[in-house]
Amino acid sequence: MNKIKLGNKNHLYPNPVILVGVNVNGNPNYLNVSYAGIANRVPSMISISLNKSHYSCNGIKENMTFSINIPSLDMLEITDYCGIVSGADVDKSKLFNTFYGSLKNAPMIEECPINIECKVIHKMDLEGSNMLLIGKVIETYSDEKYLTNGIPDINKVNPILLSIYEFNYYSLGKKVGKAWSIGKNIKVI
Repeated sequence: MNKIKLGNKNHLYPNPVILVGVNVNGNPNYLNVSYAGIANRVPSMISISLNKSHYSCNGIKENMTFSINIPSLDMLEITDYCGIVSGADVDKSKLFNTFYGSLKNAPMIEECPINIECKVIHKMDLEGSNMLLIGKVIETYSDEKYLTNGIPDINKVNPILLSIYEFNYYSLGKKVGKAWSIGKNIKVI
């Protein structure tokens, strides 16, 4: 085996690119986040990890809610901008049309194909700079044009992916097989 050690790094590829929405002092703010994932399927929960110094953390502490907004590839430039500037200095709510759902205090972006409003149920201070949040999904929203047979169609959504150590964005590739099906032909003898 000729494996090379890469060190204590999270090479989990690819990372989804999302815009986290929070209300800070009653005003919507959006932050580009790539440390996110599914924490539980039933009941639905999502995890996000944020640097504790982010302005958006004030809104999470204030309301204990957040939204996940999945931008499409055509939103790449504005999505990146939301990770470059702080809501403490720039009113990022002016970049989007904001709407609210069941929670009434988790701002969501109309232009994003998928929006998920979450209530914080667990918050963990991690070693180092970040905090981990587990949000219970309260409701998910989408425009009908992004659905096929009532579920989000990944090709229509056209999400943005991140290679974290390269600092490069990527788009989605082609479908290569049916999950929990393609491997049924393998037999262990």
